[in-house]
Amino acid sequence: MKHCRILWIAIVFLLIACTAQGQIMDGEDGMNSYRKIDQETAKAMMAKNDGHVTVDVRRQDEYDAGHIPGAILIPNESIGTERPAELPDLDQIILIYCRSGNRSKQAAQKLFDLGYTNLYEFGGINTWTGSIVTSEQEATVKTTPTLAISAKEKIFYATLAENESAKAFAEKLGSKAIEVEMQDYGSFEKVGTLPWTLPSSDEPIATEPGDVILYQGNKITVYYDRNTWDLSRLAKIENVTREELLDAFGDGNVTISFWLERSE
Repeated sequence: MKHCRILWIAIVFLLIACTAQGQIMDGEDGMNSYRKIDQETAKAMMAKNDGHVTVDVRRQDEYDAGHIPGAILIPNESIGTERPAELPDLDQIILIYCRSGNRSKQAAQKLFDLGYTNLYEFGGINTWTGSIVTSEQEATVKTTPTLAISAKEKIFYATLAENESAKAFAEKLGSKAIEVEMQDYGSFEKVGTLPWTLPSSDEPIATEPGDVILYQGNKITVYYDRNTWDLSRLAKIENVTREELLDAFGDGNVTISFWLERSE
């Protein structure tokens, strides 16, 4: 009887764990693969600012007719033997859906086989009770993006520059967040490497605290002091001091997150 009670408790804890984390699916080789979650869990995960991306794996015409806001389109049929360019981070949280849940399972397994480690499949949009937007609606809504910059629970907001570098940066970010490992350089900036290379828009700039600069095409810097050089400005944190930036970023290496927030 005692052993049965212990076994029953273990089963209960196992069920609770599976419910909280989603059901782990088995791949073709019997190894653990992606996780199957319900749509309420998917909604909760979408509300977090953790760098996740939501992926719609239907056809272009289906996506245009209505999709989850912020979702990017990667048709299931397009996923082959190469990793999608839209998903450069193998460890990024990826939430996957389709129309009814069939193609999303196929896509999740294929992405797992390509080396992605944080895959969550949540079925089809035909049972989705959250917001849905058409591509036409998205195109007609004019928004002004603001660059959010966060380190050690402190968030700064920066106005994007009006040049090709800033435009390309915003397009690359889209609805995603990136984390960049950044280091001190020259006692006047934090610098780190971006996951992509952007076009330069160099011009003579005398930097001030709060300038967000593109350097060498693939490095992002946040200045907390003055420097003069030919640089490409990505954005500007207004009315911020060196002390405020150093208080948030600290000395030495720091992980800084960048994402876009939009307001109509």
